[in-house]
Amino acid sequence: MTDTLRTGDEPLGDRAQQLLRALIESYIRDGQPVGSRTLSRESGLHLSAATIRNVMADLEEHGFVVAPHTSAGRVPTDKGYRFFVDTLLRCQPLESTELNELRRNLQQRAGDSRALVTAASQLLSSLTQLAGVVTVSREIHAELSQIEFLGLSGNRVLAILVVNEREVHNRVLQLQRHFSADELRRAARYLNELFRGQPIAGVRARLLAQLHETREQMNQLMLDAITLAQGAFAPQAAGYAADVVIAGETNLMGCAELSNVERLRRLFEAFNEKSDILHLLDQSLHAQGVQIFIGHESGYQILDDCSVVAAPYAVDEQVVGVVGVIGPTRMAYERVIPVVDIAARMLGSALNPRA
Repeated sequence: MTDTLRTGDEPLGDRAQQLLRALIESYIRDGQPVGSRTLSRESGLHLSAATIRNVMADLEEHGFVVAPHTSAGRVPTDKGYRFFVDTLLRCQPLESTELNELRRNLQQRAGDSRALVTAASQLLSSLTQLAGVVTVSREIHAELSQIEFLGLSGNRVLAILVVNEREVHNRVLQLQRHFSADELRRAARYLNELFRGQPIAGVRARLLAQLHETREQMNQLMLDAITLAQGAFAPQAAGYAADVVIAGETNLMGCAELSNVERLRRLFEAFNEKSDILHLLDQSLHAQGVQIFIGHESGYQILDDCSVVAAPYAVDEQVVGVVGVIGPTRMAYERVIPVVDIAARMLGSALNPRA
């Protein structure tokens, strides 16, 4: 193959690939635009400066690198990073000490899902020196222990859910009609007998299935119970909506690419508000393995200078959340990708009651 960049779906030439890899690895390591002399030394190719400049010109023309300001050197673009990650990257396996640290810290918190996801985000941050993120469905191992209803003024009812024998969630339901104390007691007794010890998600699924039955097949007790339970078991009602646990945000303050005060302020606002990050990470819920969003690929302007490396984790073979790392596009992908991949596997294993 020649050194000239191919168009369409054809690959880069061998020497162009080697030079692009050397450029990106050097830039990730040092954070400085990379010139011809550095490329000649680090690529292992015995090329003249003129030849290297010609290849760099081709790479720049096709959007893989760019020359910042008046610098003689070049830096990778989002497109360059994407080609590097998909084609040129050589991932580094974690050292045994790091694997043991992950495993030990997660095993110590087995049985407490919230502590586990918090530990996982902190470990991701510690191992990468970037921001660690974990999305968590609060339904993980959330089993109904008991439900009670208490009549309030007007047509309002207080639903009291006890989950996992210790967590109490309250929800005020606004209903279409008044329910007597006796009706509320009978409905609660019916639901407790039917659903006690079952996962919250399973309760909702069975309730939805029952709603498809004709009303003629249901007695008044069943109708009352379903009416009350619809509000009590809504995902947002008892705080079971998905959440994001973030650790190590301040690590990003040390990244030169993100050091602009206004950019950091907006990024930290996004961390605090969480919805954009949650929506982005949700795109990885049904992915196979690690997903990488580089710069503009995220679709969120606030993350244009960042990359997000994420992977889903599963409990009982059901995907329940995503683990990931957020950092500048100039991140050590060869290290971050294996960390995220293994953390996802270990978190799922630690959360799995059968493991």
